[in-house]
Amino acid sequence: MSTDIEERYVVRSIRADEWPAARELRLAALRDPVAHLAYLETYEQALAHPESFWRERAERSAEGASQSQQIIAEGPDGQWVGTLTVLIEEAGTKDWAGFPVERRQGHVVAVFMRPEHRGCGLTELLFDEGLQWAWRQGVARARLIVHEDNGRARAFYRRTGFTPSGVTVPLPGSAGETELEYVLERP
Repeated sequence: MSTDIEERYVVRSIRADEWPAARELRLAALRDPVAHLAYLETYEQALAHPESFWRERAERSAEGASQSQQIIAEGPDGQWVGTLTVLIEEAGTKDWAGFPVERRQGHVVAVFMRPEHRGCGLTELLFDEGLQWAWRQGVARARLIVHEDNGRARAFYRRTGFTPSGVTVPLPGSAGETELEYVLERP
């Protein structure tokens, strides 16, 4: 199955000059019906960002960057159909929620696959590429944070080897909603 997928799609890191495509895919992700469970930003907030924001974001996560990498799946027609980003978190720092980072790790964020490309194995290829990049950076483990009500994502993460760590993260600005940490130890 993956051979056919690998022949039809290209999975790779973005280049800094591809910021317009990265912006378009992010805006598509924020229009997804479960975006409110998956992202800490709204479509309207992202739309308001100036061009410089998108250029800098792409540059920080482009091919050759050492602290983050945005991986995309590109369809046969050149359209970007899926993405994820891996951020390197250094031991001794604090993460986005203010929790201490105890060891160097990769943090998978901004996972999205256009609906018409879901379920074919492509998201697994994105994860494989993103995790391989993280392991090459020397991280001890990878983690991600998922909303407690995002059952589709939680099931996928379990299938790819991530397991709940038991850490819960209160969702900023919510009335008691939480997100769950899932982890994958380096093989």
